[in-house]
Order: sequence, then C-alpha cells, then structure tokens
Amino acid sequence: MTILEKILQTKRLEVKQLLMEECVVSCETMPKRSSLFETLRESDRLEVISEMKRASPSKGMIVETDPVAQAKAYEQAGAACVSVLTDSTFFKGSFDDLAEVAEAVAIPLLCKDFIIHEVQIDRAKQAGASVILLIVAALDDATLQRLHRYATDLGLEVLVEVHDAKELDCALAVNAKLVGVNNRDLKTFDVDLFRTEEVANHFPFHEARVFISESGIMGAEDAKRAAAAGASAVLVGESLMRSASVEDSLRSLQVPKAGVPL
Repeated sequence: MTILEKILQTKRLEVKQLLMEECVVSCETMPKRSSLFETLRESDRLEVISEMKRASPSKGMIVETDPVAQAKAYEQAGAACVSVLTDSTFFKGSFDDLAEVAEAVAIPLLCKDFIIHEVQIDRAKQAGASVILLIVAALDDATLQRLHRYATDLGLEVLVEVHDAKELDCALAVNAKLVGVNNRDLKTFDVDLFRTEEVANHFPFHEARVFISESGIMGAEDAKRAAAAGASAVLVGESLMRSASVEDSLRSLQVPKAGVPL
C-alpha cells in the first residue's frame, strides 16, 4: 500500500466520524478575505503560500510550534496566503489549528488536507478557510467535479493539485483557476522540481488561470526555477517552519516572475 493509499484509507474513516457530528456552516460569520487568485495574478513577483506544518509522513516531526504565532509571522513577512494542514494522523494538524489561525490573520487561508467528501469542505468553511485543496490523484473525475462545484458554490476558492500532464487535463476539465503542481510523488513522497517544469510545458498560460509550484522549495534558487517555469506562487512549508528568520527566508523566495525585469 502506498502512502497516499494509507492516507485515503484513514480519511474514509474520518469522514464517517465527521458525518456523525453536527456542523453548521454560516457564510455570514466568516470575515471577507481577498481573492488568492486575484492576488497571484496581479503580482509582479513570485508570491509565497506559507504553510503551518508540524510533521509529514516522509520527515516525521518537523517542529512543534504555536500555529497562531507561525501564521502571524508569515503574514507580517508578506505571505500571500497561509496554508494550514488539518490532517491529524499523518501531519499532526487539526481544524482547531485552522480556526485559531483564521481569527489571527486577514490574508487568504488555505485548508490543506486530503479532501474526499463534502463534509470536510463544510468543516474547512466553518473553521474559516477561504481556499481548499482538491488533489486529482486522490479523486475520480466525477468526485473531483462534484467537490469543486460544491466548494465554489460555498464561496470558496479551490486549489486543484496535479502531478503530471494527464492530471492537469483533469484540473482544466473542472475549470480550475488555481492549479498547483506538487513536486512530491504522493506514492513515494520523493521530490523533484522537474515536475513543475514538465507540467508547465502543457499549462495554458494564456488563459485566466494561475500556476503554482508546491513542495521542495528550499531557497531562492528553487524559487527562481519555479518562476522561470511560469509559476505565480510557491507553496512552502518545511523550509519556513525550520527557518531561524521567517521574514528573511520568505522574502528571499519573492523573486520576480518570469518576464519581469530585475
């Protein structure tokens, strides 16, 4: 069984539990956040989606930290969005982390999880997320389309994650506006930035969509490589979580977009 299969097996059990619990979602109580899509499209630099990430299946415990303090540091350093991992079994996160961060920062807020059912989207919305993640590799075409529509109908933005050109076609088929390339193979958790460049060769940059590079961004050189491939943003967790200076590390990633003069 691959790591992804193990995670999805656990998610199915979690969904059963969530369905037994009452969840009331109110659109009126949520603070209005700016559009991540518009922020990334309009910027002339590579923007950073900064992740609150305590642990991962491949690295184990990364760092134990206060999610609110971490998120505030990201916002103050100029992050375009804060991503909060809400998976508890494999990443040591929670919806409580998301809710606490939602009260602390005003920038767009991404719920990062392996979403397979509407109830998880409800929980993300309830906790204050303005963006959710849908992973093509974790969903069949019909479920991807259904969940994408459900989230957008709730007023959420959706980051659709792909790993190759075939999965990119699936993302485009649901008219994804935010498309992220995960440089990490979810079956083995190996990382290769070439994935970003490979998918970029097939990405419709002439359309109203945003291209994002996720995972494996460790410093300025990786950021420049992502920007050269056409990325408007990078999603970064581990290197920022381990950094002695979040501000210096984050700003070093905000390189000019491709075609923007230095």
